[in-house]
Amino acid sequence: MLELREGDKRAFFEAPFNAYGAGSPYVTPMWSDIDRYFDATKNPLFKAGNPFRIFTTHRDGRAIGRISAHMHEASNTRHNTNRAYFGYFDVADDVEAATALLGAAERFAREQGANEIAGNFNLTAMQQLGVTTEGFAAQPYTDMIYAPPHVAELLKHNEYEPTFPVGTWEIDLTRANPEALLNEKARAALNDPAYEWTSIDRRNFAARLEDARHALNDGFDKNPMFVPLTREEYEFHAKEMMWILDPRVSCCVRANGQAAGVVVCIPDLNPFMKAVRGEYGWNAPIEFIKQRLNRKRAVIIYYSTAKAHQGRGLNSAMLYRVLTNLRAAGYEKLGITWVADVNAASLRQVEKLGGKRLHRLHLFRKALT
Repeated sequence: MLELREGDKRAFFEAPFNAYGAGSPYVTPMWSDIDRYFDATKNPLFKAGNPFRIFTTHRDGRAIGRISAHMHEASNTRHNTNRAYFGYFDVADDVEAATALLGAAERFAREQGANEIAGNFNLTAMQQLGVTTEGFAAQPYTDMIYAPPHVAELLKHNEYEPTFPVGTWEIDLTRANPEALLNEKARAALNDPAYEWTSIDRRNFAARLEDARHALNDGFDKNPMFVPLTREEYEFHAKEMMWILDPRVSCCVRANGQAAGVVVCIPDLNPFMKAVRGEYGWNAPIEFIKQRLNRKRAVIIYYSTAKAHQGRGLNSAMLYRVLTNLRAAGYEKLGITWVADVNAASLRQVEKLGGKRLHRLHLFRKALT
């Protein structure tokens, strides 16, 4: 007998463990993050009045699937859509469980007056996005979505169609040649005295965080589905980085007193999160120290250049600096979170560095009639 529940955050956290098993490449978000993400008094997305629901499916008392559903009115207004979003869709290979979860999300969407629903959005386009459709054997990095093959098939069974293909990438830093990025414009940017190069560390964290937000909002302004982030929204998701940053491997560039560009790169925390099963228990300090002493994998969360500095080689110059610093710090692998297939310029840069695609992901959408 299948049971559908609403609002059970603890079951929402547990469901993927039961659905996928210990041998899956899936890595859970931390329980503390799930708890605050779906707190209407803490998450700025929901404090702004955007409604949301979370649902879980249970067999014999065990949660075997989950889904979130929410609205994002700023996105609908900016992009002239009337869309609801689903996220965190993780479920066992169980048609009845998947149909119950998706049906609950669709009912929520119809109640809000939406004419379509799409996901995964965990929780906006500036966070984790998509459903894995290829690369199921590859181990994800921090901030990458992973799901086994049956999840996409269950969406198709429920009349969802794949759209907006993206890829996650991996660069072998022991073989990559950062010099490949240095065309004439990039070399000029590296030597331009108008550019002030700074790291992102704990001493200047608040100021650099605000620089990063401005560079992101300006540089991503024309990107599909992007919605500029308020300071509260950005800090809600990014402030935890202060405790995991390696100041050697992120960079921020300023010019004329304003943010010109940023690369946000952090050590890959997935081995730690998998070891502690997403919770700060007795073994968390030990596992965290082990992680810090054996940093071999890092991940670029995003990089962006403000519009006034685009086309001047700054983007390539920043990536050159970051990759050079990563190699000097002993990192061996670099992940890059999702890059859309339509982003030809970023894909060219990844290819220059010998990057290989880890996962293919798609958004899945359904018209609601």
